[in-house]
Amino acid sequence: MTIISLPGSSGYSDSLSEPRTKITYFSNAYVLGLTLVAGIGGLLFGYDTGVISGALLYIKDDFESVARSSFLQETIVSMALVGAIIGAAAGGWINDTHGRKKATLIADVVFTMGSFVMAVAPDPYILIIGRLLIGLGVGVASVTAPVYIAEASPSEIRGGLVSTNVLMITGGQFLSYLVNLAFTEVPGTWRWMLGVSAVPAILQFFMMLYLPESPRWLYMKDEKIKAVAVLSKIYDPDRLDEEVEQLSTALEEERARKVAVAWLDVFRVKEIRIAFLAGAGLQAFQQFTGINTVMYYSPTIVQMAGFHSNQLALLLSLIVAGMNAAGTIAGIYLIDHVGRRKLALTSLFGVIISLGILSWSFFLEESGSSNGKFYGVLSVLGLALYIAFFAPGMGPVPWTVNSEIYPEAYRGICGGMSATVNWISNLIVAQSFLSLATALGTGTTFLILGVIAILAFVFVAVYVPETKGLSFEEVEQIWKERAGGGGFVRLG
Repeated sequence: MTIISLPGSSGYSDSLSEPRTKITYFSNAYVLGLTLVAGIGGLLFGYDTGVISGALLYIKDDFESVARSSFLQETIVSMALVGAIIGAAAGGWINDTHGRKKATLIADVVFTMGSFVMAVAPDPYILIIGRLLIGLGVGVASVTAPVYIAEASPSEIRGGLVSTNVLMITGGQFLSYLVNLAFTEVPGTWRWMLGVSAVPAILQFFMMLYLPESPRWLYMKDEKIKAVAVLSKIYDPDRLDEEVEQLSTALEEERARKVAVAWLDVFRVKEIRIAFLAGAGLQAFQQFTGINTVMYYSPTIVQMAGFHSNQLALLLSLIVAGMNAAGTIAGIYLIDHVGRRKLALTSLFGVIISLGILSWSFFLEESGSSNGKFYGVLSVLGLALYIAFFAPGMGPVPWTVNSEIYPEAYRGICGGMSATVNWISNLIVAQSFLSLATALGTGTTFLILGVIAILAFVFVAVYVPETKGLSFEEVEQIWKERAGGGGFVRLG
């Protein structure tokens, strides 16, 4: 029999923490298939992140106004982030109201529209509108994919499966650099780079039509027969009984609370508030430690380091993106073996070191020291080291933690709000990097990111709990205990 710990208790049940049936990452083709299809949303996210860095080099060649204005360049990059902020904020509501499947389909349609608009844009301002549209699609997908995967995943491999979505993000970034290189000599270079992104969105739309809704969402919406039918494809009969019993208990608790879910509850209910602060803090620090500065502007950074050829800059950036994808593969294994918290701390320690190297190399280059070629190579090595440490840890950990730390009724809202924090932080970094580098110097800019990484290390060490291998109910219990053992009581 499954035991659900009551508020104020400290023990977790063995039946929850140690399932009777051993499930591994590759043991269920059905779950893996759901994960890969849902992860195409991550692929779109990653492709857009990477492709604009290369496309921007050629957009500047076609539009003189863009070449003359750092602000216009930053706006072209950042308008997708504005759309993503709106999409993520709306995505939480769409997920809770209409389900994870419909949210994915909506994201695909909007993303495809944006891709076509960008491909035919006659001027930078229509291009910016297209960037806004794809941002809306990416924002909804960034909320939906991790939640959909987490809710269909056995607890013991949930981290690895949700991290697969992050692998799709980094794989999309790598693919974008391959596409950038493939189209460097093709007429309409950047139009092909941006327009081809419609292909995976269309592919996901049609594949998603044949996949089920999240079983946990179905159960909470009283579609229990459909929910059990999906769960029966994931678990053997004994484990299925446990999972259904947990869902039944969770549904009864939600009904007993009789609380109308609203975004204000995130701040009124103490345990939800502290869970959200942990999740949103991780998302903010993921961006403010500079990952998308590296991914959006890596060709530009390489050129700042003294490698001026567009093709060479893209090739070196392709290597960086490849390391990002390879590091994420390592993260898929480590996140369910080492744990979320320890992995994040190790990752941040390496990020701090690599940002120090980047800062130092650019300080030396900006000082006019001789042997500038050496400092250029050192800068590229610093970028590679940064990715090697960031990718396995701070890449997947924030998305994984945010997919599992919120109660079912609040998972869409909190996930959407937390993803919005990620995109707002992303926007601030992307919109300010070139301006900061121009005003303060690239070395000082990387030094600022290094100081933020130190703060992130302290935040994770003090505030983020370990959730490896825990059921959703056990994770919920952590926040109840941290809140003082009470139930879901409105504050104020």
